[in-house]
Amino acid sequence: MGVITGIVESPKKDGRYVVQVDGRTFATVSLDILERLQLRVGMALTDTLDAAIHDAAAALQTYDRALNLLAFQARSARDLRRRLVQKGESESHVDAAIARLTANGLLDDADYARQLARSKVASQGASRRRLQQEMFRRGVAREVGDEAIAEVFDDEAVDESEMIERVARKKLRSLARLDPDARRRRLYAFLARRGYESDDIRRVLQAVLEPGEAEALDGPE
Repeated sequence: MGVITGIVESPKKDGRYVVQVDGRTFATVSLDILERLQLRVGMALTDTLDAAIHDAAAALQTYDRALNLLAFQARSARDLRRRLVQKGESESHVDAAIARLTANGLLDDADYARQLARSKVASQGASRRRLQQEMFRRGVAREVGDEAIAEVFDDEAVDESEMIERVARKKLRSLARLDPDARRRRLYAFLARRGYESDDIRRVLQAVLEPGEAEALDGPE
C-alpha cells in the first residue's frame, strides 16, 4: 500500500501537517491525529491505517470548514449544521465538529441569540415578534430565543412603546418629501415589517403624524 515518507507542516494553515506517502501528498492532519494514530516516517500504510487516516482527515476538514464559517459570521448550531451538510460534508463528521465546537465554547446558541437580539434592537428597533421570527429563521430553538430576548429587553430596559415611536420618528424624516397618503402607507408598512402589532402601529401613527394625516389607519393600501 505504500510507506509514509514525510510529515511536514502545512504551508497553508498553522497547526496542520501534510502526510506524504511514497513522496506524494496523502492527507492533511492535525497534531492530535498524528499522535492518536501514531503516524511516523517509515510506517507502512495498511488498509486499516489508510481508512483511519482518510476518515480523520475528512473529519478535520469538516471542523476547519465549520471554523471558517463561524469566523465569517456567527451562527446557531442548527444553521451551521445545515450549511455544512449543504457543502457536502458527511452528517457524522458535521455532528462531531459541532460537538467539538460546543465543548470548546466556540458554538453557543444562547450567547448567539443574545448577541443577535441586542444587535437587532440597537440597530433596527426590532420588536419581540420580529426577533422571534429572526431567531426561528436562523435555527435558534424557540425556548432559547425567547429567553435571550427577555434577557436583552430586561438588561437594556427596553420599552417597546417608546421604541416604536423612536423608530417611527426616525423613519419619518426620510419620508418627508412624500404626500401625506404615501407617507402614512410607507410608515405603516415599515413598522409592520419590524414586527409591531397593528394596534401599536396605529397608536404611534397618531402620535407622530400631523393632525388629520393619520386618518386612514387600517393599514397600507
